[in-house]
Amino acid sequence: MDKRLFVAEENCKRLDIFLSEQTEEFTRSRLKKLIEDGQVSVNGKQTKKAGAEIKLGDEVTIVVPDAVEYSVQPENIPIEIVYEDGDLAVVNKPQGMTVHMGNGNESGTLVNALLYALDSLSGIGGVLRPGIVHRIDKDTTGLLVVAKNDKAHVSLASQIAQKTCKRTYFALLEGNLKEDKGRITTDIGRHPTDRLKMSVLPDGKGKIAVTDFEVVARFGTEYTLCKFDLQTGRTHQIRVHAKHLGHPVAGDPVYGYKKQKLKTDGQLLHAWRLRLTHPTTGEEMTFFAPLPEAFSEILDKLCKRYGVELPQFEKQ
Repeated sequence: MDKRLFVAEENCKRLDIFLSEQTEEFTRSRLKKLIEDGQVSVNGKQTKKAGAEIKLGDEVTIVVPDAVEYSVQPENIPIEIVYEDGDLAVVNKPQGMTVHMGNGNESGTLVNALLYALDSLSGIGGVLRPGIVHRIDKDTTGLLVVAKNDKAHVSLASQIAQKTCKRTYFALLEGNLKEDKGRITTDIGRHPTDRLKMSVLPDGKGKIAVTDFEVVARFGTEYTLCKFDLQTGRTHQIRVHAKHLGHPVAGDPVYGYKKQKLKTDGQLLHAWRLRLTHPTTGEEMTFFAPLPEAFSEILDKLCKRYGVELPQFEKQ
């Protein structure tokens, strides 16, 4: 158990903000959880309000419980590690693999594979999500970064929150998208009647979600290949925004058409490029993952059918 005492040298509107300024190794969400769990006291009195006001001279005590051993077991599952060093790893996730345990996924997850393949993972994500800084859906393929220690986790999570970590996807959409490029800005939250789905909601009813898109190729009126750049990272964001455009991702069993013309094992959505700043060296790093074979084969068939030649995907 780690117990720490801080004395406020100035007024602060929120307790969680005050603690985040005092403790660089913890994310705001981790601090909020510690507060809600009763691990924080102000002037000797326990408080469970992250928004509690802190005044000059207040004594704030935080207790950090000892780390709990991972409850997820390592599994020898082959995974493609694009890059690895002492702070992070970049993984090319295959289709059909869930990132972490939950909703009945007890094994076979990316976390199970990472615990076997890597020598360490950060603990900030909790015992079910060690190392996980961000996620991609089970049937979405491509790149995600994993933190191997808590310092790296804080840095990478901050980059995602501050939108300095850039993520680019390719998706095949149903139909012929009219616009060549644009930006989608909506609120996204839980669907009002189907709690397993996300939905575009009226302004102020969800969290702001921003996605930039650009058409790469058109296949008649049947399909459109698009590139998407995430400016925020909401659950199912690209899939929900594609549906909002009236052109859902091909093969999407949740947000797409009930009758799919293409034979796929899930949505044709791929995390192609990942840009980040190394948490220790400060180096700007860019990683790429080629389209998976099944996605490429479908595009090859569409190109032959419509006489379309795809442009080279510039790796920059």
